[in-house]
Amino acid sequence: MACEVEGFSRGRMIEHSLSLCYRNKLILAPMVRVGTLPMRLLALDYGADIVYCEELIDLKMLQCKRVVNEVLSTVDFVAPDDRVVFRTCEREQSRVVFQMGTSDAERALAVARLVENDVAGIDVNMGCPKEYSTKGGMGAALLSDPDKIEKILSTLVKGTRRPVTCKIRILPSLEDTLSLVKRIERTGIAAVTVHGRKREERPQHPVSCEAIRAIAEALSIPVIANGGSHDHIQKYLDIEDFRQATAASSVMVARAAMWNPSIFLKEGLRPLEEVMQKYIRYAIQYENHYTNTKYCLCQMLREQLESPQGRLLHAAQSSQEICEAFGLGAFYEEMTRELNARRAELLARTPEAAAEPAEDTSGVIKMAVKFDRRAYSPQITPKMCLLEWCRKEKLAQPVYDTVQRPLDRFFCSVVTVAEQKYQSTLWDKSKKLAEQAAAIVCLRSRGLPEGRLGEESPSWHKRKREAIDQDPEGSRNQEHAVPGELCKKLFVALGSGEESPLGGW
Repeated sequence: MACEVEGFSRGRMIEHSLSLCYRNKLILAPMVRVGTLPMRLLALDYGADIVYCEELIDLKMLQCKRVVNEVLSTVDFVAPDDRVVFRTCEREQSRVVFQMGTSDAERALAVARLVENDVAGIDVNMGCPKEYSTKGGMGAALLSDPDKIEKILSTLVKGTRRPVTCKIRILPSLEDTLSLVKRIERTGIAAVTVHGRKREERPQHPVSCEAIRAIAEALSIPVIANGGSHDHIQKYLDIEDFRQATAASSVMVARAAMWNPSIFLKEGLRPLEEVMQKYIRYAIQYENHYTNTKYCLCQMLREQLESPQGRLLHAAQSSQEICEAFGLGAFYEEMTRELNARRAELLARTPEAAAEPAEDTSGVIKMAVKFDRRAYSPQITPKMCLLEWCRKEKLAQPVYDTVQRPLDRFFCSVVTVAEQKYQSTLWDKSKKLAEQAAAIVCLRSRGLPEGRLGEESPSWHKRKREAIDQDPEGSRNQEHAVPGELCKKLFVALGSGEESPLGGW
């Protein structure tokens, strides 16, 4: 088991030493786009002992800056484009394993040292067969280079204070597989996860419990069995049956947990509606991007994607709309007010962080406005309207000057049009939203259409009418096909036995 759980001290996690045990554990697998913080916390709630984050590439992580998010009480690893690549919190810190994609020992060690104070373990992806992992020699591509495997793992074991593991697939021959895992064991890693399929095999192919059993019997370190969701695991008791069939120390669950994270619950699966609502609450509490929230909910709905609720999810274009689709509109409003109150409190303690975005704000026209996507036509934004107007008037195109506030990483933008500056006094979560708000201020100040529903400019209306006249059938098809297209494709892929992009390999 883990040693003492560390906590927050003045907003940062305290350095500590963890000894994570991998025996007799139920584990949430690393799954691309699925293994983000809300899903990991949900799995822990339902009984998972250890949770893996999605595979994160070493080069991307090395560009990140570690940021303590005092509003959310999280630690964020933020890319130069301000995207949160990895977010974690105190609740999971003694049980979250960071999985990386790497093909270089020194880069792997640099990433491990970057995150080791905020996670319980470090894992190297050596089994994913998808191109996003294998390009650059990562993932399953490493299986053909045992020397590189040994160097990466040995370097990590010697250089980090966290237990190191790796996740592999079986090789074409059992003899070669056993030779590889014994070499892996000698590096000093804490455990090895084995997905019981070959590199070229997919979920519709049977998992080889016999191969995993042979590996478990050959090694002294814990072996974690993976790959049983398709054929073996439909309910909690099946997890133990899979463990016994493979003689493994622990079981890692991917797809079955993605479909319903309460698979880890001894008492049995909870109703999907309850599970999804609980997931959404975590997503809002930790400001998960709505596209990721929507993706994970689509995986849970599966055959219900064409239900009334599924159609509402298809159409949702924000976290608020997702909440409204699941009867959580009041919760969204309450949590938004709470988070905004935290920001205001922090800003009151550090007034210098609330400085205006421009050095010289004299002559700037300001309004308190925000961009709400739902209030605008589907293909039209205020920025597009402003650009179109500038072209029509033969003016230089708008120039946006956007800054980020250090305290909460919110954005504010100033747009310059015809040597006049315009700015919204309200800060936004993203650079794009801040720029749209600035464009609205400019358009409203000049009495120009901004693309709101029922308020399109003649030029936009004319273009759309001409497009429909040229291809009326195509326009109707597009109108009906856009909502939920991604969700439908995912559902078809899963139903046909193809491997989805989320892995679970």
